[in-house]
Amino acid sequence: MLDYNKQEISNWYTDYSDSILKYIFMMVREFYQAEDLTQETFVKAYVKIQSYNRSSSPKTWLYSIAHNVTIDHIRKQRPIMLFKEVFPNRRDEDPLPDDAIVIKENAKELYAVLGELKTSYREIIILRKINEFSIDETSEILQWSESKVKSTLFRAMKALEKKVKKEGLLNEIIV
Repeated sequence: MLDYNKQEISNWYTDYSDSILKYIFMMVREFYQAEDLTQETFVKAYVKIQSYNRSSSPKTWLYSIAHNVTIDHIRKQRPIMLFKEVFPNRRDEDPLPDDAIVIKENAKELYAVLGELKTSYREIIILRKINEFSIDETSEILQWSESKVKSTLFRAMKALEKKVKKEGLLNEIIV
């Protein structure tokens, strides 16, 4: 049984680690931290695989674990995050073709605006609009009712639109 669990987690890692890494990265906005949290997600999944009752897809179950791991990390890091906002990192100056630069800058600006939203708004936008989870899957991951998912997404999109307009990015970014 132990070998089967190991193989199952290994298969899930192959199938889902990239998308979970991207999800966590969009939440914490630090690549190496996102890698660590992704690893922690799969370690927890391995440890808790006996509690996986298979009523949901493995992807949804893993995203639930990733959500909890990430939220725990964010709660612990609030004072550090405030410091990083006051003293942001230097920008990546890699030379790229003009079109790629424009796309990269627009994405950075959008993610920066997304990062200014409250956590629940940022999370719902990432899950529903970026990772394209269904309402049911998002509800399961966040352990919210479907109506809360819908109403929070509606409010989150309005808040994002307001921030995009305020930042003057509306003409540059299609939301």
